[in-house]
Amino acid sequence: MSLAVRDDRLAELMDDPDCDPDALRATLRRFGTVNRLVSGWGVVYRTRLRPHLTSLGRPAHVLDIGAGGGDLVARLAAAARRDGLEVTWTGIDPDPRALEVALARPPIGGASFREADAATLVREGRTYDAVLSNHVLHHLGDELPAFADESRALSRGIVLHSDIARSRLAYGLYAVGITPFQRGTFLRTDGLRSIRRSYTRSELAAALEAGRPGAWTVQTPVPFRILAVGRGRA
Repeated sequence: MSLAVRDDRLAELMDDPDCDPDALRATLRRFGTVNRLVSGWGVVYRTRLRPHLTSLGRPAHVLDIGAGGGDLVARLAAAARRDGLEVTWTGIDPDPRALEVALARPPIGGASFREADAATLVREGRTYDAVLSNHVLHHLGDELPAFADESRALSRGIVLHSDIARSRLAYGLYAVGITPFQRGTFLRTDGLRSIRRSYTRSELAAALEAGRPGAWTVQTPVPFRILAVGRGRA
């Protein structure tokens, strides 16, 4: 195994339509805990999303693409509520199994979930004040440019796509650190495969820059993470 290049041929267990449904549900539910520890969204919210929402001076509507079990929507909605921001949240995912888990969560004020992808919302003419995703980019290969364009087409403001940054150190630390959380889930196998599928900062910047100069910047908000920041064109 080498981490020198991105291995987008790897398939994650949870993407298999015939995977163990109990393990899938457990994985989606436990993402909330794991994401709080490693995703860096606390920093991204404080430095990027909250200032943007505050600057609007009015109620806002935020879209989470690939929302999975809904943990990011729940976390950000709670943070915005604590900060006195009036925000409506929409989480979408094309996988009905993920939607089932999201809809089974305790109710989140101002939030809704639906089975859809970004292209569907573009066709419907939907627009939002901010568009974000977490752990979606590493699932994409040749579809990355279209996904990036769709997310910008949906946003009237900021676009934030957060993902893992591929590195040998990230791989080693995750392999050890995930042990207390992995029982009955796909978290260890799929997490390690996700790292192998992920971009480095320079790779992602080059992929997003191709044919669209100046549309995106790629940053490292916290260790082992990359954040693509774009401006909407809705």
